[in-house]
Amino acid sequence: MPNAPGHGGKVLFSVLLGTFTVSLNNSALNLAVADLMATFDARASEVSWVVTLFMISMGMTMPLTGYLADRFGRRRVYLLGLWGFLAGSALGAMAQGLTGILLARGLQGMAAGLMIPLSLSLIFSAYPGDQRGRASGIWGFAVMIAPAIGPSVGGLLLEVSHWRALFLMNMPFALLGLLCGYRYLPADSVNRRRRFDLPGFALITLGMGAVLFSLSRVESLTDLWRIQALLPLTAGVLALCLFVRVEGRARTPLLDLSLFAQRGYRLSVILACLQSIILFGCVLLVPLWMQTALGFGPLTTGLVFLATALAASVCSPVAGHLIDRYPPHWCIGAGLLITLASLLGLATLTEATPVWMIGAWMGLRGLGLGCAYLPATAVGMQNLPEPHIAQASAMNNMARRLVSSLGIVALSIHYDTAVQAALQRGMPYTEASAAALQHAFLALAAIAMGCLPLAWRLGRAMTRHAPAAPGDMPSPDHALTTASARRPQ
Repeated sequence: MPNAPGHGGKVLFSVLLGTFTVSLNNSALNLAVADLMATFDARASEVSWVVTLFMISMGMTMPLTGYLADRFGRRRVYLLGLWGFLAGSALGAMAQGLTGILLARGLQGMAAGLMIPLSLSLIFSAYPGDQRGRASGIWGFAVMIAPAIGPSVGGLLLEVSHWRALFLMNMPFALLGLLCGYRYLPADSVNRRRRFDLPGFALITLGMGAVLFSLSRVESLTDLWRIQALLPLTAGVLALCLFVRVEGRARTPLLDLSLFAQRGYRLSVILACLQSIILFGCVLLVPLWMQTALGFGPLTTGLVFLATALAASVCSPVAGHLIDRYPPHWCIGAGLLITLASLLGLATLTEATPVWMIGAWMGLRGLGLGCAYLPATAVGMQNLPEPHIAQASAMNNMARRLVSSLGIVALSIHYDTAVQAALQRGMPYTEASAAALQHAFLALAAIAMGCLPLAWRLGRAMTRHAPAAPGDMPSPDHALTTASARRPQ
């Protein structure tokens, strides 16, 4: 794709519209669970599939993005995903029952699974190497700001209108995204001879779907050992292990696992996975503390998280600019230190802690998030050959979803077990909850501290293999060259 002045900005704007639409819709719909339960006289476990099915279908579609982008072109596949998301939104708005809504959410999830991994690939292809950090920072702003305003927008629409409005609000953004996409996203080369790896697709789909389904049903240690969760979890893990073995022998693998042989990319995925545990761990723990222990309502809890998202969204473009100009480990390391400080602050929460103090610690966490979370992902893919970026992004996303789901289950089990043990010793519930949270936040702080040497190694690896001149793409390392040689041209 050309890197003419102004072209990159048009591509970035086009991709941001689609990314913003997906993130905004998903965060806004979380507020509709109570409304849908009342409207359709359904149980919470049934309505929770509105969120769960989206995540599972997205995780099952992501592995296809590399193959589809290679076979049909990134532009065509991305726009197909946006059309699918638009169709899912229309189907949801017209649904007459919960089944129709679930079908709509499944379609939206599959569409999002095509769009999200391709978004960074399309953006990177429109910018030279020395400007990709800045572009990914602006992309990160949209990724962070949409979930921040989503609950507010969703709450307002539910207050003045109907749950159908949460589906209808996507349509103007999606239509504008399609208009700009067809106008500004250039066509790219395709490989019509690329073969489809059916065994790999079957195994990764079964593995991702089974693991995510099982973990979404687990809230306590008792749940984990029930046959309904243990059987799909075991089957999913076995399928994923078999997938790795099959892909290593495939001539045209669905996912090129040899990308992990590149040190910078491998470190960035590990960093992203560890930070995703911190990110979603706080999403789990802070509402537990504020709503169940202190009795605050959803609005107050939402405002606390708004501080995180706003701070991260403001910081993300600045961090993107910094990683273009300076060695990336300084920015990522500073973000991790800020994250560490915020987690240690959250570990001091007591019943007497004022709400503004909780909001301040969460805002500080947002600054660390903006400096370290998305930049680590972007840095790891900056020097990859362009044809590999879509697969690299998909594998990064899938790894983060699996690891964060495991982390949430571990934290949930710890919290439940610790609180029950403290209550049996006669400790009041608020004190029991505070003690459990303190240990959980300290564990997350330990993870952040463990990320610091990884960030340093990532920065050194990327600096060592940086392109000789701005805009030059680095030559693939030996592992990537070997992998590419297996593919028919």
